[in-house]
Amino acid sequence: MAEAPLSPRSAGVTARSLLPPPALCGFLLLLVLVFSVSWAVGSAAGPVAPGLHGTGRTAGGDGGDGDGDGDGMEDMPGMGHGSGG
Repeated sequence: MAEAPLSPRSAGVTARSLLPPPALCGFLLLLVLVFSVSWAVGSAAGPVAPGLHGTGRTAGGDGGDGDGDGDGMEDMPGMGHGSGG
């Protein structure tokens, strides 16, 4: 059986099928635009809370409750340390 020669139309369809759909390209362009604008607005606005300080944890790893285990749970009712049960 002889092979049919490729027509110019079928070659164009093959090249076109390799490209993503125009709607996807438009969506990605819109996404990049929205993120760019939001980044620019955030940069212009500055930090959200410039006077905000850390959690109060020290460099030693203590959780701040004074027992040195670093869990930060000093006053939870019903939680006896070392009760085993």
